[in-house]
Amino acid sequence: QRSLPPKDTLNPYTKPDSLGRQTLMQSSVASSAARAVAARASIRRERAVPVSTSSAASTSTSKSASTSASAPASASLRLRCAATVARRRSSPLTRASATLEGAVEPSGSAPEVAPISASEGYATLDKVLGAIRKLPPSERAEAAEGSTKTVSAVLNGMKASGATSLWDCYPLLVRRNLFPNELVKAGIKDIDAIGKPSNTNDLNFIVGVTLSTSLLALIVGLTLPGDWGAFGSYLIGGSSLAVLAVGSTAPGLLAVGIDRFARISPQYRNRIARHEAAHFLVGYILGVPVAGYSLGLGTTHVDFFEAKLERKVYGKLSIQESTMLPLACVSMAGVAAEAMAFTEVQGQEADLRDLQRILNKTEPRLADKQQQQLTRWAVWQSASMLKKHEGSFLALVDAMEAGASVADCLRAIEAAETPKE
Repeated sequence: QRSLPPKDTLNPYTKPDSLGRQTLMQSSVASSAARAVAARASIRRERAVPVSTSSAASTSTSKSASTSASAPASASLRLRCAATVARRRSSPLTRASATLEGAVEPSGSAPEVAPISASEGYATLDKVLGAIRKLPPSERAEAAEGSTKTVSAVLNGMKASGATSLWDCYPLLVRRNLFPNELVKAGIKDIDAIGKPSNTNDLNFIVGVTLSTSLLALIVGLTLPGDWGAFGSYLIGGSSLAVLAVGSTAPGLLAVGIDRFARISPQYRNRIARHEAAHFLVGYILGVPVAGYSLGLGTTHVDFFEAKLERKVYGKLSIQESTMLPLACVSMAGVAAEAMAFTEVQGQEADLRDLQRILNKTEPRLADKQQQQLTRWAVWQSASMLKKHEGSFLALVDAMEAGASVADCLRAIEAAETPKE
C-alpha cells in the first residue's frame, strides 16, 4: 500500500509569501510548471545585453528571483522582467520586478538584444506613443499597458546600439542617513522648505479676487446711475465674501481657479515644467518608460508604463525596499527640482502623499524617524541625479514647455547628455 501524502498537500490553501502577496499553494502543479516554462522562454527571447558587475550582486539577484519562482506576477511585471531582468547590471525597478516575477535564468546563456538604430527607434516610439496620445483619456491606461513590452524592447535595443546613454543607466540604490550639508551640496536652497506646506498661491488668489472685485465695484458705483450703481457695487463686492466662504468650507472647489490665476506668472509655469520634467527624467534614468505627460490646467502629471507596478502602491500588496527606493526617488524628484531652483516648494503635497502610500506598504515597516530620513534621502538622491545630468534636465524642461512629444523629449535628453562628476 502506498502511503498517503501529507495532509497539507491535498488541500490547497493561501498564505502570504515573503513579499506579502497571497500565493495559492499546491493548487495546480502542472499549471505552475507551464507558466514557469512560458516565463523562461519569454525572458530568453527578450533579455537585454548583459553588462559585467560584481558576482555578489548577480548571485543576490538570482537567489532573490528563485525564492519567489512560484508566485504569480502581474502582467506589467512580466513585461518589464522579460525585457530587462537578464542584464547583470539592471535598474533598481528592473531588479525588483525580476524578484516579483520569480524568473530563474541559466547563467552564461544570455543572447544579446538586437541593436536598434536611433532613427528606427525614435520612429517606432513616435508611432506607438502617438497612437496612445490620440486615444480618449479613459482608454490610454489600457493602451499603455499593452505597449509596455514594445516600448521597453525598443529602448533596450537603442541602448544596445549606443543610441541612448541615459535609459536605465543608474546602479543599485542604497539608502543611508544624510548629514544636512549633503542636501545643500546637492543644490537644495532651503532644506526647511521640504515638507513645509505652501499657501502662497492661495493667498495671491484671495488678494487678487478681493482687489479686483473692490475696484470693479467702485467703477460700477461711479458709472451706473441711481440704485443700479448701488446694487451693482454691493453685488460685486459681495462676491469676494462668497469666495472666502467657499475657500473655508470646500477649498477643493477653488483649486482650478487658484491654478489658473497662478499661471499668469511665467515663473510659476516654469516651476510646473521643472517639477514634471524631474519626474520624467528620474523615471527614465531608473528604467521606467514614460507613456505621456501633461502640463495643462489641473492635469499636470507624468504617466509611466509601469501601470500595474503603480497599482501595488494603491492596492493591498506589500512591497520590498528594493522596489520602494526607486519609487521614492521618482515620487520626490519634482520636490527636488523645485527646491534646487526656488526657496519655496509649492507642488509637494501630492508627491508627499504618494510617498507616504509607498512607505505604508513597505515591508518591513519603517519607523517615523526612518521615514523622515528616507524622505530626505530620496530628495537628495533625485537632486544628485538632476545635478549630474543638468544639461539633459534643462533640455527636457524646454521641450516640455514647448509641448514636444515624448519621443522628442527623449531626443532632447540624449542629445544634451553631458554628465557632470
